[in-house]
Amino acid sequence: SRRIVLGIIGTGGMGMHHLRLLAQRTDVSLAYICDVDAQRLAKAAQEVTKLNASQPKAVKDLRHILEDRQVDAVFIATPDHWHAPAALLALQAEKHVYVEKPMTHNLREGRLLVEAVRRCGKCLQVGTQSRSTAIVREAIERIRQGEIGEILVAKAWNSQRRRSIGKSQPTQPPSHLDFDLWLGPAPEVPYRPNLLHGVWRWWYDFGSGDIGNDGVHDIDVALWGLDVNTHPNTITCLGGKYFFDDDQQWPDTQYAILEYLPDAKSPRKRQLIYEQRIWSPYVQEGYENGAALYGTDGMLLIGHSVGWKLYGPRNKLLAERTGPVDLRAHHNNFLDCIRGDSQQLAADVMAGHLAASVCHLANIAWRLGRVLHFDPKKEQFVNDPEADSMLRRRYREGHWAVPKEV
Repeated sequence: SRRIVLGIIGTGGMGMHHLRLLAQRTDVSLAYICDVDAQRLAKAAQEVTKLNASQPKAVKDLRHILEDRQVDAVFIATPDHWHAPAALLALQAEKHVYVEKPMTHNLREGRLLVEAVRRCGKCLQVGTQSRSTAIVREAIERIRQGEIGEILVAKAWNSQRRRSIGKSQPTQPPSHLDFDLWLGPAPEVPYRPNLLHGVWRWWYDFGSGDIGNDGVHDIDVALWGLDVNTHPNTITCLGGKYFFDDDQQWPDTQYAILEYLPDAKSPRKRQLIYEQRIWSPYVQEGYENGAALYGTDGMLLIGHSVGWKLYGPRNKLLAERTGPVDLRAHHNNFLDCIRGDSQQLAADVMAGHLAASVCHLANIAWRLGRVLHFDPKKEQFVNDPEADSMLRRRYREGHWAVPKEV
């Protein structure tokens, strides 16, 4: 029943969503907010004051939060390249962690987080809110009960119209931004106007493209429905920049196929497909972003933040629900697990690792342009040193936030 003392690291778009909900709760104390952008930090402080009489400490360096022994948990809503380093530092400081998706910037970071959670015994929740949303949980439960037979194929898709990030040249960062702290353990590069905010996800060093941005939500649901608890064995991916003529490095068009070998849960192979067209303003199977689970006796279509439709034989509509994802429920699940009122995190570290790794493996296959064979237990490719080298990343030498054993 005790109040949980929190710190929020990153007060941009998703960070503000967390802040607004958490500041209104009576069972938590929002002790810190943190951002490297002084303007964003000031705006966040004003928002908390408007919603809550107590005023949190506003800091630009996350170490101030981690050093405070009164802080029980942190919410990490930074750019992707900070997700795993910040989470690892927080776990080391004996804090519970809520980290935004994708959980990692590369596959090796995921393994480090899995091992860190096991060592410290703290809770780590990943920000894939569908896992706590009642209507989505109902859909997954129905297919678990066999309503559409054996599920052999899952598909996730991301089709929407993004904007061009344009082209720019290196320049000096604005005075209100601590760009060096923003870079953190990532390689040192010059500031560009189309690097932040938000645009970092289209650059190799800081994001993983839209597959790791919006796509990972639907990939996570697809994996959940497919009921796999391991990595794929075979991966291939085609795509590229078919539409945008700008500085973004990741593909605007992507088609990935990943295959899972038989295991104790299924005597058959299973397949995961991911489609991406971030220049297309048209819905697919009724939903802009979504996932489909194809069973031997029917299919389930889930639209991210929209609802779902369950079909049986001969395309008979068996049931449907509408409604958005429930961020508050995801917070509740995390906080309940911290208190011990619940023993099961909705989106635990392993779920986060498997979903993020699909994004990373697909991106590696795209960059190399060939079919890849992967050993899920060893978490390395089969006789492919070039591909193995891309399971990790290059960090800034000597930086205090570089994870150990990377």
